[in-house]
Amino acid sequence: MAPAEAFERIASRLSRWPDIETHDLVAADQSDRLILAEAGEIGSEIVLVGDRFGALALSILTAAPRTRIRAHQDAITGERALAANAERLGIDVSGVSWHDLDASLAQGAGLVVGQLPRGLDALDELAGVLADHADPSVRVVLGGRVKHMTPAMNDVLGVHFAEVHASRGSGKSRALRASAPISGAGAPWPRRAEHQGLTIVAHGAAFAGTGLDVGTRFLLEHLDDMPHAEYVIDLGCGNGAIAASHARARPHARVVATDRSAAAVASASATCRANGVADRVRVVRDDALSAQPDGSADLVLLNPPFHSDAAVTNRIAPRLFADAARVLRPGGELWTVWNSHLRYRSQLERIVGPTRQIARNRTFTVTASARR
Repeated sequence: MAPAEAFERIASRLSRWPDIETHDLVAADQSDRLILAEAGEIGSEIVLVGDRFGALALSILTAAPRTRIRAHQDAITGERALAANAERLGIDVSGVSWHDLDASLAQGAGLVVGQLPRGLDALDELAGVLADHADPSVRVVLGGRVKHMTPAMNDVLGVHFAEVHASRGSGKSRALRASAPISGAGAPWPRRAEHQGLTIVAHGAAFAGTGLDVGTRFLLEHLDDMPHAEYVIDLGCGNGAIAASHARARPHARVVATDRSAAAVASASATCRANGVADRVRVVRDDALSAQPDGSADLVLLNPPFHSDAAVTNRIAPRLFADAARVLRPGGELWTVWNSHLRYRSQLERIVGPTRQIARNRTFTVTASARR
């Protein structure tokens, strides 16, 4: 049985849990099948990147159970979904090892298969790691939905590989094939930028990169208005701008910065080191606040996302509000910046507690919600 055939057997049985799941947010699609078909013969070992919920790994292991897989999944929810799907389907994943985006992932790799990152910076960092550390004869097959692909992706891969070709489209999906790696090409990662005395360091897949997104910037304008707190959590820390800024402004606070993204955690750690606050900020890769005890925090800071992959959804923020409410001590506060058209205030009142508006401009609202 080929992996693409195995995909047909298991795809409908896969779940996104612990990520959100709706009719338009599914665990596997035809881009996964196309990637597996384009990969050709797998061999005894493969490197998988961006396997969102385990569709690629579990299809391969269904077809060839002894295959060894080195995997990199940026989101910890992807790792947990792969493990949960494997347990439910009875698939042995003892041959799977998870790696950071570094030499341990790609060293000597002969075949790399996966989903294309959505961002060009994320693709550039990934392609650089593969070109620098994979075998000179490596074959790289990265695919995705056509609506999320751009010609610029070919150009980015072309910086790091001498040969780049696109497959024919199938099922509204397409794959890019790359070979003949060019080691040492392109600018190194992570990268850094200065923002009025704040140094931001970011890896390619980190939200906002080395920039300050407008919501974060608006929240930070009100840093001095925030209550003095001993234990502070930056929930969904991204590049670490909020955590580092709060730690600089409040030297006596203990700060935890948490994000599900490996790129975000690495970026936030580097940002805190660059700003001299690494000894006071603990950066944790986690699904929301699952590792934090109930009633432990005095202040939670949040700029909630409203996208899951490329889909707009209103189901992420309420889950984060609920986790913040669980972790806050009674009387502790959740400070949130949100796009005003999303009208989160009633949810914050219901899930967390009494909510007051701190500031509002043409686009964003900053609120403070006191835990009941």
